[in-house]
Order: sequence, then C-alpha cells, then structure tokens
Amino acid sequence: MASLALVGLALVMFASTNVDDMFVLVGFFADPTLHARDIVIGQYIGIAGLFGVSVAVSMVSLVIPSAYIGLLGIAPVVIGARKLFDLHRNREKAVESLKAGTSFGAHLRPATVALVTIANGGDNIGVYTPAFAIRSGHEVATIALVFAVMTAIWCLAAHWIVNHPKLGSPIRRYGHLVAPMVLIGLGFLILFQAGSVGLLHKHG
Repeated sequence: MASLALVGLALVMFASTNVDDMFVLVGFFADPTLHARDIVIGQYIGIAGLFGVSVAVSMVSLVIPSAYIGLLGIAPVVIGARKLFDLHRNREKAVESLKAGTSFGAHLRPATVALVTIANGGDNIGVYTPAFAIRSGHEVATIALVFAVMTAIWCLAAHWIVNHPKLGSPIRRYGHLVAPMVLIGLGFLILFQAGSVGLLHKHG
C-alpha cells in the first residue's frame, strides 16, 4: 500500500512539473532538423540532470535561490533566437546541413534538448528537493523508476500529437516557425517567474 502511495506521489510530482515540457517536446518533434532519437536522449539526460541535482541538494540540505536557478532561462532564449536567425538566413541550407549528420551536429542536438529541459526545470528542483529530503534511498530509487517511465510516456505522447492525422499536418507545417517563439517565450517566463530579471539588472 505504501509503495502504491509512493508511485502515486511520483506520478503527481512528474506530471505537475512537466506539463509545460509537453509543449516544448511537441515543438521539438515538429522540428524537421531534430531526430526523434536525439529528442528522447536529450529529454532523458535533462530529466536525469534535474533529478540528480534535486537528490544532491536534498542530501546536503543546500538552499539554491530561485533567481539563480532561473538564470538557466537564458538558454532557451538563445536557442530560440538562433533558430529564428537560421530560418531568416536560409532555412533549407540549415536543414540540409543538419541532416548531413556531422559528428558535431549529432552531439549538439541531444545537448540542445537536454539544456532546454534543464532550463525549464527550476520548478522541478523546487518540488523534488523537499520530497527527496524525507525519503529513504529505496524510495528515491522507486521515484526515479517512475520518472523514467513517465519520461517515455511524455515523449510518446508528444510524438503522437505531432503525427496525428489531423493535428500532425499543421504542426509539421508550421511547427518549425512556432518552436523558436515558444522557446524564447519560455525562457523569458522562467526569468520573470524566478526573479532572475532583477538579479540581472542588479549585476548589470
């Protein structure tokens, strides 16, 4: 019974902190320059990174000001702006270049997804840390397993939406235009919600 309650808690924690991440995943899957494998790998790396940081923080009882975590919001702004610049300059050339699959590009694509996932995870760390602080190692491992399964479900759901007979066509057609705007908007939202804008102004 306790195990079921723990699984239920893990499901709620993951879903409540990754609703916005679903929209980001849809944008990634709609981007023809990204392969599904790269997105899945990047998403798992990002979620694992957030999970690991949360465990570490809970173990040593550190307090990380949300304003500093929010500075990660700069990453999706930069990535989105670069995508817009590439579209404006020469999208077809950019697509062919990425599809060529150079070793640098192959490493960059999963890293891009992971970076955006981590940047969007300030609230994840804030939720996970206190939950992990009162759990045993076995319970944290159980939560990790649930998160791994939920990450796969999140990726499958986003992929299904993009490839839906009715929803998929317009998303594939216009998704590459929407995705950069979503990333930029997401980045600014993270900066504002975390209070990082004031921090940047203070040190600017």
